[in-house]
Amino acid sequence: MTTESENNEETTETTETTETTETTETTETSSTEEAADTGNSHITNRSFTDFPLRAETLRGIADLGFEKATPVQAATIEPGLAGKDMLVRAKTGTGKTAAFSIPTVENIADGTKHPAAIILAPTRELAKQTAEFCEAITAYRDLEIALLVGGVPMPPQERMLEAGAAVIIGTPGRILDHIRRGNLDLAQTKVIVLDEADEMLSMGFYKDVTALIDATQDDRQILLFSATINDDTENLVKRYLKDPEQIVLSTDTDRVEGIDHIIYNSSPTLNKLHSLLYIIDLENPKSAFIFCNTREDASTVAAFLSKQGHDCRLLSGELSQSKRDSVMTAVKAGEVRFLAATDVAARGIDISNLTHVFNYSLPNDPDVYLHRTGRTGRIGKEGTAISLMNATAMSTRKVLVNKFEIPFIERELPSKEEAVAKRVNNQAALLKAALGSTVFESFLPTVKALLERPDGHALIAVALRAFFRKDRIARARPTVAAPNNDRNERRDSRGGRGDSQRGRGRDDGRGRGRNEGRGRGRDEGRGRGRDDGRGRGRDDEHRAKGGNKPRSNPPKQAKKSGGEDLDSLLSFD
Repeated sequence: MTTESENNEETTETTETTETTETTETTETSSTEEAADTGNSHITNRSFTDFPLRAETLRGIADLGFEKATPVQAATIEPGLAGKDMLVRAKTGTGKTAAFSIPTVENIADGTKHPAAIILAPTRELAKQTAEFCEAITAYRDLEIALLVGGVPMPPQERMLEAGAAVIIGTPGRILDHIRRGNLDLAQTKVIVLDEADEMLSMGFYKDVTALIDATQDDRQILLFSATINDDTENLVKRYLKDPEQIVLSTDTDRVEGIDHIIYNSSPTLNKLHSLLYIIDLENPKSAFIFCNTREDASTVAAFLSKQGHDCRLLSGELSQSKRDSVMTAVKAGEVRFLAATDVAARGIDISNLTHVFNYSLPNDPDVYLHRTGRTGRIGKEGTAISLMNATAMSTRKVLVNKFEIPFIERELPSKEEAVAKRVNNQAALLKAALGSTVFESFLPTVKALLERPDGHALIAVALRAFFRKDRIARARPTVAAPNNDRNERRDSRGGRGDSQRGRGRDDGRGRGRNEGRGRGRDEGRGRGRDDGRGRGRDDEHRAKGGNKPRSNPPKQAKKSGGEDLDSLLSFD
């Protein structure tokens, strides 16, 4: 059964939220002062060991490579531990997942077998990201996490609830389904977290959210994280939050520093798809989100770029959950360079180290532009936002310049010849870089013979594509250390999390993967597992700050999709 609320996850086409009310806000200054002391406004000088956290939680955090707290974490962890209601305004990419997850799980006693906390997210992907992070920081504790989202079968989720999950994470529609079926009782739930509250309420979940809050204890603690305060959010705050701690650090409509905003004016004599292709050849982005205003445009862009030899995948609200998971697994494995999507389909998707954002068309709402471009330049990094500009987008551009002071840089569209020359130079540089580490002499007679064949150029082109794809994936993947065996032994000795009958067993003792293919982690890349094996969960918003280190789990062999395994058949090293 699929509820109307779950359908909203796929069909709602409105992502814009505007700030319509004024609230009395208290800005937390201590965390920003600490950030100033470090010389980095994106991280403070407070170590996680400075907070009153149990050793097991600190060990889980350390395994993720986190050492210093971001400003939003420094401002919220202690009030959260103290049981205070909180209204927190901070934009995406500032470490919010850790900010509410750490105090939430820390306040739950080991061995708890009833739902003590519930974390609501507007999208399945965002819920999964949060569940992965909570799994990671409770790796050495006796707490079970249940992920309840739509688009997947109910029975595995029912087994997780029967096993005694203490933390429930999911989307409102699916959680309500479990309550209606009698699988879930929130009578003992003392903490409820609303992540991306403004977005969740704008998607039509207001009644679902209030129903879930009403199902918890009267003395519950509510942690509400929202980028903006709209009417529904304000009503929710007034109705449920008790003397909340109000923390304002930033919002998604703040102009993000460190991003170059570039505009290419469309040409009436050049097809828009070819304009995009030539810009990609010229700019040569490492990775990019390509935002489109319609599903049709997103589908067309993905198909066109793929046909041109680029690794581009479509992310659409019409995709099944398993296919969306497959796309994101490929993205995280470095197998996908470009992701074409609408704003709705991209909700909740957070890609680490994204270098570029493309606007195939400027959105009608200037705030949406800020949401889009804020996906790059995360936590002190630099990024580039590139937009194809036409006359119909002039009003959006005017607001972005006058209201948000976006310093657009105008560039001329490259010609086909310029784009091809740039592409060849880039590819030649990569081939030259491989000369020193590749034994290639034995292939020279083959190349000479191929050039004399009628199909020789096509065959060489196939080999080149395989090489460049393999080279790009290798460079995209971080170097990781050997697995932490002490952590694995701790997981196995705890009991409960290794029971495959409960939907969370492991055949390697490390994570959520299982060879029987049920539930929340699978080697074939569906569900919550990853076939690159790079960690059981991470707060991607928090990475690459200060001394943060990569996860210690080694990558597994990436799964190949049909027709794309030539690089496994051709050896270039």
